[in-house]
Amino acid sequence: MLLKQILEVYEQIDSSFVDGQKVKEYLQSYGAKDVEVKTFSGDKGKTDFVRVRIPGLKGKSKGMDTPTLGILGRLGGIGARPEMIGMVSDADGAVVALAVAAKLLDMQNKGDFLDCDVVVSTHICPDAPTQPHKPVAFMGSPVDMATVNKEEVDGELDAILSVDTTKGNRVINHRGFAISATVKEGYILKVSDDLLDIMEMTTGRLPVVFPITTQDITPYGNDVYHLNSILQPSTATDAPVVGVAITTETAVPGCATGASNPNDMEQAGRFAVEVAKQFGKGNCSFYNKEEFARLKKLYGSLSHLQTLGN
Repeated sequence: MLLKQILEVYEQIDSSFVDGQKVKEYLQSYGAKDVEVKTFSGDKGKTDFVRVRIPGLKGKSKGMDTPTLGILGRLGGIGARPEMIGMVSDADGAVVALAVAAKLLDMQNKGDFLDCDVVVSTHICPDAPTQPHKPVAFMGSPVDMATVNKEEVDGELDAILSVDTTKGNRVINHRGFAISATVKEGYILKVSDDLLDIMEMTTGRLPVVFPITTQDITPYGNDVYHLNSILQPSTATDAPVVGVAITTETAVPGCATGASNPNDMEQAGRFAVEVAKQFGKGNCSFYNKEEFARLKKLYGSLSHLQTLGN
């Protein structure tokens, strides 16, 4: 269960005074040793990027070769002050990611260690801008997407779960969370059976997969429609990326307050923890390597979809 950590993180970030340092201190209260905070400013304000590594028994941090899992809390901002008072719906991804980090650290304090390193990244901005989007308004970001990707995505991550509020649409009519097909180097691959198995076990229900399109896996800034930023990490890495979307039955603006459901976030966080356990043991594959190699042989590289194009 992660409900304790979900509620703790909510209490930490539902504040106009929160910053990356306060989040760092929260994670350190669970024993985090490797936490980095960087502040970036843009034309629309500033935000603090928080990155924490939870070392595994056989991870790269120990000089071993077990692949590293990245869990990214994607968002524009945790608040939209002064326009909106309180934590916005867009913050759900950050809450889940930080709660997962706290839970993994708490597990270590109790003697339970994963085999792999897990790197959790998100950013903290209590006063992000909003932006027009149909069917409902989006949260904007004080910094551009290229900066977000540069800070949250790097070459050491061998697979990525991108956790993001994905409520501002009419194509996901489910309250809870949903996962995407695996995206790698411009290819939208089949949905991972291993991830579907874990989703079934953690929710006790049939798995839910949300639709994605070619537009969604291209970079922001190319003037085409994107569902949201959940799959933007796939534009900045060769690692396989799967979106973990916090979802609703109706379209809810990212800048809405009072729209976050702790039970939905807890399920998504519990799913991420179970993925990390199995990924470290080599029991959770995000994609079929042989089939991906055949696709590239037959159809060539689609890495141009990771760029802004011509």
